[in-house]
Amino acid sequence: MLSPSPNSTKKAFSRVALVGKFQAEGIEEHLKELAKLVSGLGCEVFIEAATAKQLGLSDYPAKTAENFAGAIDLVVVLGGDGTMLGIGRQLAGSEVPLVGINMGRLGYMTDIPIQSVQDTLPKIIAGEYEADARTLLDAVVLRQGKEINRALALNDVVVNRSAISGMVGLSVQVNGSFMYNQRSDGLIISTPTGSTAYALSAGGPILHPRVAGILLVPIAPHSLSNRPIVLPEDSVTTIEVVDGRDVIVNFDMQSQTNLQSGDKIEVRQSQKTITLLHPRSHSDYKTLREKLHWNEYPSTF
Repeated sequence: MLSPSPNSTKKAFSRVALVGKFQAEGIEEHLKELAKLVSGLGCEVFIEAATAKQLGLSDYPAKTAENFAGAIDLVVVLGGDGTMLGIGRQLAGSEVPLVGINMGRLGYMTDIPIQSVQDTLPKIIAGEYEADARTLLDAVVLRQGKEINRALALNDVVVNRSAISGMVGLSVQVNGSFMYNQRSDGLIISTPTGSTAYALSAGGPILHPRVAGILLVPIAPHSLSNRPIVLPEDSVTTIEVVDGRDVIVNFDMQSQTNLQSGDKIEVRQSQKTITLLHPRSHSDYKTLREKLHWNEYPSTF
């Protein structure tokens, strides 16, 4: 791999941390090449501590994500959108921007193919990028009025039943005003970022990342009149579990809390955000076309 001379490279970011998906095939070699590229640009390179431990990487100093704020200028995530979700929640509110590099399938957030990283990443580090702020959700789980869990979600908060139980009964209020009761497999509360994830599979609309709103999408509702709805960004949604067995609330599908009848989940937009950096040529519509195959005509057209 050819590396630019550090003396001839303009830098918008000097301290760069690398985060990798542990399980991905070839991740160790890709991270080493990425570290060499970034180091060759004159940047100080760190490996996120969990990544370094899992892969046995010791050529560069390790640093925990909780210590990135004030010590790291840019985080480069190598993996997929799931990896970005995990590190994004940890860095929310830190003002440390993230760049996503995918190792195979194009991601909505990890939108730079590994094949083009040698051309794209130096330009971003030199300051040629588009910044994209993303909102998160703040969820509180209440049992008999007492908080039993609190979590952030970059994609969605999902209340759903287990694979072997029946429908769940939910009562939903928005800003203290009763909205509806529903029997369904569950309910998705999504950010605009999450509108292209589980919410899309459940029939919800796609929200542009700059749309200010919170999306509610029922999962297989018993009544077809229970439709997706987009709420204002300052809404506080309260979901009460009326009945159902083995009901769970999960956050970005990466952590969860088991629920009982009478439990409530309050969801609001977090004051914390994350910033994603994209190449200057980035287009949200191009990403959607490639992920959803909008550029393909049906064979019967």
